[in-house]
This record gives sequence, C-alpha cells and structure tokens, in this order.
Amino acid sequence: MDELVERVDAQDQVLGVVSRRQAVREGWLHRVGVVVCRDGRGRFLVHRRAEQLSRYPGHYELGVGGAAGVGESYERAAARELSEELGVQATVCFRFRFLNRVGLSPHWLGVCDAVLAEALARDPGEVAWHGWLTESELLRALRQWTFTPDSQEIFDRYLACRAAPESLEE
Repeated sequence: MDELVERVDAQDQVLGVVSRRQAVREGWLHRVGVVVCRDGRGRFLVHRRAEQLSRYPGHYELGVGGAAGVGESYERAAARELSEELGVQATVCFRFRFLNRVGLSPHWLGVCDAVLAEALARDPGEVAWHGWLTESELLRALRQWTFTPDSQEIFDRYLACRAAPESLEE
C-alpha cells in the first residue's frame, strides 16, 4: 500500500491528503524531512542508497530521510527515517526548509540535524554503504561521486545555516 502524505501549497499549507505515488506522479507539493548526521568529531555521515531502490539506486546521499506522513512534522519524519534506515535513535533538531524543485517531483524539504553517538545498524535494503567524511572530504566527494540531486543544495544551505543561525527559508 502506498503511503499517505499531505499535499501542500507554495506556502507549505495543507491542501489535503493524497498518496505519495500520486503526489510524485502529478508533481504536487508535499513534505519530506531529512536529517544531516554528524559524529562527535564533526564529520558528516554519507551513505550510498541500495541498488534495488526505485529512486536513485546506488547514488550517494547526505541526508537521511523520507516523506512526512499525514500530521507528521519534518523532525518526526526525519527521526523515523533515521531509525528505519540506520537503526539509531537521536535527538533531531529542525534547521530550515526550502522548496526543492530537483529530483522526481517538487516538495518542501525540511532539513534537520543530529549528532550520532551510537553505532549504526543500517538496513541493507535501504543503505548499501555508509561512512563519515570531514567537510573537505565531503566537498571533494560531492564533485566526484554521483549524489542524489538535492545533496549539494542541502550541504550548501546547511553550511550557510551554520554560519548564520537565523532561519534560512526560501
């Protein structure tokens, strides 16, 4: 069964409930929550999506996340996906959102972050590989590896948010 999401407008206001498949097919805005993970040394978690996934198989990704369910906040969606995909519980903190127009369909992307202290127990059906990269290593990887379409923008906005803590919303 396809998951249900909230169709939203250009101001991120709820218009109604639709299936995620329909939202993607029709190009309707909906919400996606992702979490940028760091370790205690400040390195970024990068992972490679499993080859059998329908969306961007084998691509590298900076954010761990997925569609927000009906009534689910960006933070809650990101925390749920973190648990499902990497087997960890962490305090997830909302940082910013932006209207993401790259990828399969447009959506509001709520970017959160978390510091992970425990070992990861990745779901091999979702995550084929993961590793921790310094900021300079990640900058190099973004130029050399095949990342999901939104990873570069997430990283750029995350760095800007970190430099200027006021809200970064499009």
